[in-house]
Amino acid sequence: MSVTSRYREAWEGFWSEAPEEQGAVFWDAEPALTAGRHLALFEAHLADPGLPLVDLGCGNGTQTRFLADRFTRVIGADLSAAALDHARRADPAGQAAYRMFDAVEKAEAETLHAELGDTNIYMRGVLHQAEPEDRQLMVNGIATLVGERGRAFLVELSESAKPVLLGLAQSPSGPPPKLAPIFRHGIAPGEVADEAVPEYLHAAGLTVLASGELPLITTEYAPDGTRIELPSKWVVAGRAV
Repeated sequence: MSVTSRYREAWEGFWSEAPEEQGAVFWDAEPALTAGRHLALFEAHLADPGLPLVDLGCGNGTQTRFLADRFTRVIGADLSAAALDHARRADPAGQAAYRMFDAVEKAEAETLHAELGDTNIYMRGVLHQAEPEDRQLMVNGIATLVGERGRAFLVELSESAKPVLLGLAQSPSGPPPKLAPIFRHGIAPGEVADEAVPEYLHAAGLTVLASGELPLITTEYAPDGTRIELPSKWVVAGRAV
């Protein structure tokens, strides 16, 4: 079972129209505010930092390139060909590798694990956008990639982010410019219950090794000039140690 065609087509349409410049997409904040902060939390829990690192749902590769400066082998994976085109154009030196990948598809996860061996996973804000019926399958795919020695760092919007997003969407002046294309392509703000992520991980055979809260920084600003930050929760998971 792969992700629904509606979901794939929505992202393909979004990335086909997305501007090239970094920061033009709502969640494309500079790595110092995103992957950099996450890495400070993640690194302490890596059993083997030398494993390949997969940036799952890499989009245009902004965070992937940052990670490629810090790990020996980094693979940006996404189900959108248009997103991967953006990522490759932004990485002419080929710091990272990029590949089409559907984490919901069991055979694809098994094939990638057979190729790379155990991997460390970085995934930011992907699960809440997946169809509800795909989420456990996606986490199962992550567990396959992690194997015995890898670790996964997942960060997802908290339930408390929904009213913030709805408030932005329903603003009298319309949604902020960088949020509007997301809605236009049918990528409505999704939500995952705060307690659901640990449950998905447990069902996939993974143990939560650490967790916490950290705002998800966006590239958009409120009318008062403050940067929009969305409440989020992070977890590090792996096989029980």
